[in-house]
Parts: sequence; structure tokens; C-alpha cells
Amino acid sequence: KMIQLVEVCQDRSSNSLKYNLREIFINPKHVVAVRPDDRMRKMLNEGYLPEDIDKRQGFTKVYIDRGQSGIDITVVGDAGIISQKLGIFEKNLLKG
Repeated sequence: KMIQLVEVCQDRSSNSLKYNLREIFINPKHVVAVRPDDRMRKMLNEGYLPEDIDKRQGFTKVYIDRGQSGIDITVVGDAGIISQKLGIFEKNLLKG
């Protein structure tokens, strides 16, 4: 089951450090780690993200396994909320 998130991506059309948002879909089975992305919160406070984002918004870096390599993306939302959406904290009980 794919999970929809909002990714923060750098605007490649300009030479500045501006960032845009876009919807992405992630397979949670390929996520190997999540952690808060404090750097992106600093970028928000310095005005590099779209103006309509609440200044209290949190960001999370999601690490995705791709076999030989991996990628990391920054998504909108606190690490705890993103982890819940991805089902990382759900426990599978063994049926005996």
C-alpha cells in the first residue's frame, strides 16, 4: 500500500535556494529510517519555502532503500506523524 506525502524539493528553475512542494507516494516497506529535518525548518524561517506554510511546521527526512543505493527525501510533517502515516510504529504480533 502506497502512502501519500508532501515532498519539499528544490526549485531547479531558479539559481536561488527556493523550494517547492509536490505530492509523492512512498512504499513504506522500503523506508529504512526517519528523522527530524531541522535544516528545513531553518530554511522555512528564512523565507526559502512557499509563504503559505505555517512557520511552526515540522519536516522529516525519510531514507528509502533502493537495493544497491538509497535516497533521502524531505517531507512536510513531524517525524512522529510521518512515522505513524508510514506504519513504522505498528507492531505485528506473532500468532501462536
